[in-house]
Amino acid sequence: MSHAVMQSLLAAIVVVPLLGAVAALLPAPPGLKGKSPDQAVLRHGVTVSGVILALSIALAAGFDHDHPARMQATTDVGWIPALGIRLHLGVDGVSLPLLVLTALLTFLCALYSYAHMPAGPSPKAFVALLLVLESGTLATFAVLDLVLFFLAFEMVLIPMYFLIARWGGGQKERAAWKFILYTLLGSVVMLLGLLLIGVKGGTFDMVALATDNGSKLSHTTQLLAVLAIGVGLAVKAPMWPLHSWLPDAHTAAPTAGSVLLAGVLLKMGTYGFVRIVLPVAPDGARAFAPYLAAFAVVGIVYGSLACLALARTGAGGDLKRLIAYSSVGHMGFVLLGIATLTPTGVNGALFANIAHGLITGLLFFLVGAVKDRYGTSDLDQLAGQGGAALYGRAPRLGGLLAFGAVASLGLPGLAGFWGEMLALFGAFRPADGLSRPAFLTFMAIAAVGTLLTAAYMLVVVRRVCMGERRPEPAAGSGGAPPLLAVPDVHTYEFAAWTPLVALTVLAGLWPAALLGLTDPAVQQLLRGGA
Repeated sequence: MSHAVMQSLLAAIVVVPLLGAVAALLPAPPGLKGKSPDQAVLRHGVTVSGVILALSIALAAGFDHDHPARMQATTDVGWIPALGIRLHLGVDGVSLPLLVLTALLTFLCALYSYAHMPAGPSPKAFVALLLVLESGTLATFAVLDLVLFFLAFEMVLIPMYFLIARWGGGQKERAAWKFILYTLLGSVVMLLGLLLIGVKGGTFDMVALATDNGSKLSHTTQLLAVLAIGVGLAVKAPMWPLHSWLPDAHTAAPTAGSVLLAGVLLKMGTYGFVRIVLPVAPDGARAFAPYLAAFAVVGIVYGSLACLALARTGAGGDLKRLIAYSSVGHMGFVLLGIATLTPTGVNGALFANIAHGLITGLLFFLVGAVKDRYGTSDLDQLAGQGGAALYGRAPRLGGLLAFGAVASLGLPGLAGFWGEMLALFGAFRPADGLSRPAFLTFMAIAAVGTLLTAAYMLVVVRRVCMGERRPEPAAGSGGAPPLLAVPDVHTYEFAAWTPLVALTVLAGLWPAALLGLTDPAVQQLLRGGA
């Protein structure tokens, strides 16, 4: 495929969702009709996000897989010459999988919401916000200018705030404010670091800065820049102890918001570490790597223990909150892989990014479906007498929830296994200059975290899919009443969830498909270049 076509595809992928968001706010979305204006605008959301997914697949098909380390589909034109800011877009083996993942999850959320719109204000605003969120996320993975990266990074905050505050449940306004305050404060610090690199490095161009590999930045400048940028990225990642906004946001968010928050927004932070911190400020990254690894393994164990506490009988744990805390642990493996500064560890981190997006996106879809059927996601209410017992009441839904759980705990043959395993291998032999005994300790602690993950996920499966032991019927009572049936998987749910199941299996059985894209790009980034 020619460069001009690839260039047009990438530009359209970033811009079309914004145009679709504007069109969604018109009195009637052009070219679409439905039984009602609400149905028409929801259909518009499915159509626009479907077009973006098709364009992303076309971009992936036209990508030169023989040279994944080279920036492709590039656009580089001046925007603000006085400040040296350029409209610079491009994709390589690191960013392409994240672009496709974002387009896929947004389309599935639009499809799911078309059939099951969350309660709240007008669907017009919901669809517009969903498309603005998609545009900002896609731009974050496509831009190659530090200032544009910051603008795209911040662009997603407002739509996610309103999705939580207007279409969420529970303490939605408190959760939305907590989300935006944490991320905004982190972003202010990150902006200072990005400006410091741009001023001292003489350019905001991420490709040029990566090629320089920190040669124009003093050791002190790199330390200050990595500290400032790392704080902002760590909030979004989310890294312990800057994670506390996440459980509240997930618990309050509507299903589509939770899927996108876990599936793609968290990846923006870890992507920033790989794209900016490692190649642009290698000395600063090396200095802070042991601390990043230490926080990562604390997050792994902390997230798992929090999930175990929520899963136990009588704790009153919320299933959505439990899955949110599991993300803290899983993203800890991503951060640990990045902290090793090795191709093995960073490739593991990128693989775990994609696996987490697929698996946790599926889990939030499933938990949303359980909550819709039972009116609650409280584990005690779901698991008690007359509770969920999904294997008996809705066997397909129960089977999918069990599948998501075993994929999340890292069962070999599924996507969750490879990323965590490669991160542990990277910690076993970290980059030169890093303390191997320290990283061996981190590896051992993280390995304990995998056991804890298996423990709480199996507890969840037992309690929700099997239900708690029901009391023996009194003599002469005729036995316990049979479990009442609840709706099993609907057609629209099957359509939204099947791609995630299939890709989870495919990535687990054929990891080379993804690693073949990321490895050459990672090798080049770590030695300086883009």
